[in-house]
Amino acid sequence: MLVVLSGGGTAGHINPAIATAEVLRDRGVEVQFAGRPVGNEREWVTAAGIPFTPFEAEGFHRGHPTTLVKGLAIDAKSTVLVKQWFEKIKPDAVIGFGGYVAIPVGRAAKQMGIPLIIHEQNSVMGWTNRYLSGKAKAVCLTYEHAKSGMKDASKAVLTGCPVRASVFSTTREEGREALDIPADARMLLVTGGSNGARHLNQAMCALKDDLLAREDLYIMHVTGPKEYDSVAEALALSPEEQKRWRLVSYTNQMPACMAACDAIVSRAGASSLAEISARAIPALLVPFPFATADHQTTNARAYVEAGCAHMIADDQVETPEFARLVAELVDDADLRASMTAAARAQNTANAAQAVADITMAAIA
Repeated sequence: MLVVLSGGGTAGHINPAIATAEVLRDRGVEVQFAGRPVGNEREWVTAAGIPFTPFEAEGFHRGHPTTLVKGLAIDAKSTVLVKQWFEKIKPDAVIGFGGYVAIPVGRAAKQMGIPLIIHEQNSVMGWTNRYLSGKAKAVCLTYEHAKSGMKDASKAVLTGCPVRASVFSTTREEGREALDIPADARMLLVTGGSNGARHLNQAMCALKDDLLAREDLYIMHVTGPKEYDSVAEALALSPEEQKRWRLVSYTNQMPACMAACDAIVSRAGASSLAEISARAIPALLVPFPFATADHQTTNARAYVEAGCAHMIADDQVETPEFARLVAELVDDADLRASMTAAARAQNTANAAQAVADITMAAIA
């Protein structure tokens, strides 16, 4: 049995695909991945040991009609090439996770009668998934709100967002040991995503003295590569302070960080929020305000309404309210316990299994 997965552009599309592939492989299913020849997906997918086949795909800018003509021509050519590839490998099902490359892959599956399953990570359905949802046998959703982007909501199944096994595999004790954090200390993780978050970084710098006054508090602050130098200069941490305020531009120890922390301040991208939910980490969310259709705010709002987190707008992080929310998250153990319980009720940990179940049922 062979399943082809496709998606691209961001970690929000690619990580859930890899997480689902891991579950399918554990069940004895062969998996392959179709992605763009350039982009993050090739590197991340091949690192996960999944065979990768490239196909050209291009989006369009609504204000420039010529980009639509070019994009459609590329997608049409790639659809033919995907169909030729499918003739050779004979996939039993295709799962699309968003990104423009999923369009020719999904089209080819529909035209050849191969079951197509779609997964939408965000609360606002992306253009690719809106287009392909009409061709799909089932549409897996992370948020109920995403149904509004579908013409036929009867195909929708609420699964949550798949998270890679590595997120679960590190224990709190192992995370603390890897980061050299005392077992009885409190730990706050701060991250603005892979590109960092300037307002968030600046706001954290302003809280330096207040936070370090808590002698049992350790902070892992991931600035993003472009932000590191300015944050390091603003913080001006002494050697003694650096023992408790760990400043890094990027870390490949994020599973350890998430396992070790007591709370997190984070953006609300699909992949980040799924991992926070899967580990049931009490959170203060700062949505990226320029995400398409402001979907990070909608993502965060659904999570906050479930009692799993607090939220503050990006343009409000340099205010006393942000300082109050961070202090509350760090100091109120009862609040953290209630957020953890609410996050566990979301059942995110089983999302990859659910998507795999739906895929297997589509094949049967």
